[in-house]
Amino acid sequence: MTVDLLGFLGVVLVAYVVPGPDFLVVVRSAAEDPSKGRAAALGAQTGLCAHMLAAAAGLSVIATRTPAVYDGIRLMGAAYLVYLGVRAVLTARRTARERRRATEATSDAQEEGGPARGRLRSAFTQGLLTNVLNPKAALFFLSVLPQFVDGDGSMAQQIFFLGMLDILIGVVYWFALVAVAARLRALLTRPKVRRRWELTTGWLFIAIGVSVAAVA
Repeated sequence: MTVDLLGFLGVVLVAYVVPGPDFLVVVRSAAEDPSKGRAAALGAQTGLCAHMLAAAAGLSVIATRTPAVYDGIRLMGAAYLVYLGVRAVLTARRTARERRRATEATSDAQEEGGPARGRLRSAFTQGLLTNVLNPKAALFFLSVLPQFVDGDGSMAQQIFFLGMLDILIGVVYWFALVAVAARLRALLTRPKVRRRWELTTGWLFIAIGVSVAAVA
């Protein structure tokens, strides 16, 4: 099996560096807790596994050639991004009101009081759904990966190989990003900075969701 590894690695690195929904979910989770950031990253890469397996099995071909299926996935993904954005904006506004009432300490204690495993599960689920409901990830495996495979070999095996390489690169990249975000955690946990961060990421989620839904 012969594949264009250098060309593929270049495309993958560019795809990861350009910020998208996965980037926002991972960084936002990491700003709250590094373990949540890692959980969100693993969730995103698990979603990527689903896209990779679907492409290798040919299911992505069916989805992209059936407009109703593709549009359904796209709209569900857009709705989920808008949901995350609205929740972040509401959280920022609620935090501001509580701080003005001098009850921020109580609020933080309640927020941190949930089971750690539950918070990690929530972050993992956010990363997973954000990726699974992103049709661009499916299109990447369907249209980009075949450009780097050897036509004489098994398409499914080569897509699986390149997909696993993509996923491993992503895990390294996301964990490195989480480490950077963790160093900025002290800054991002300041009340005013956190509120602005929540508002910014929230409106970005909403903007991305609306733009995805608006694409014909």
